Amino acid sequence: MLTEERQHKILSLLNEQEIIKTRDLMMTFDVSESTIRRDLQEMEEAGILKRVHGGAKGIIKLETELNMREKSSKNIHEKQRIAQYAASLVSPGEFIYLDAGTTTYEMLPFLKEKDVHVITNSVYHASAGADLGIKTTMIGGEIRMATKAAVSSQAIEQIKSCYFDRAFMGINGIHLDYGYTTADAEEAATKKTAMNQAQHVFVLADKSKFSKVNFSKVGNLEEALIITDSLEEDISDRLRTKTTIKEVLK
Repeated sequence: MLTEERQHKILSLLNEQEIIKTRDLMMTFDVSESTIRRDLQEMEEAGILKRVHGGAKGIIKLETELNMREKSSKNIHEKQRIAQYAASLVSPGEFIYLDAGTTTYEMLPFLKEKDVHVITNSVYHASAGADLGIKTTMIGGEIRMATKAAVSSQAIEQIKSCYFDRAFMGINGIHLDYGYTTADAEEAATKKTAMNQAQHVFVLADKSKFSKVNFSKVGNLEEALIITDSLEEDISDRLRTKTTIKEVLK
């Protein structure tokens, strides 16, 4: 096998496993330790990976953020299934926080007959909730254009004055080591505050959000239960060591 071909396969393994061991690579490619070490060194010098004791790990690249219109066209079926299951957890009369996000937005039709009070920082969610006849409170403050959500210090102070039976959170990235992340520091602080004010916290995310990292950390994995579609088994198993996951399409 040519060096270039072997290194391409090493990169493919890294995309699947995040961390690879030198000994496993030796067995996979039937080559010596010195050959694998040379491959990893060349790939590190090229900025492809980072060597660690006994192997290598992928370099985390921060994700760029799509706007709400761009997000809403992706993985629609999965988002609706996730939203339907999340809404089934809500009991009549509850006060629930719906965070900005395309998957939390899909919960609203399923909440129409629930007789709940929705509190949200999203312009989209507040408008749709009112149109559906759901009792809705809009958190105020400066609106972030990319997400059409109130994420200022004013919004944070208003959220701090509330308590929620459940909070359903949108998120940009979920990573075993880096937790829940989003693209904006003020948005991260707003999300974190809402999570702190809820008795039960759920993160709604389709599988495209996993193993992704954004600029600002929202919280650790154990701070919420994840509701998602079907994940690859190795990713699901590793995440279960940190938190609880409900895979609605499995």
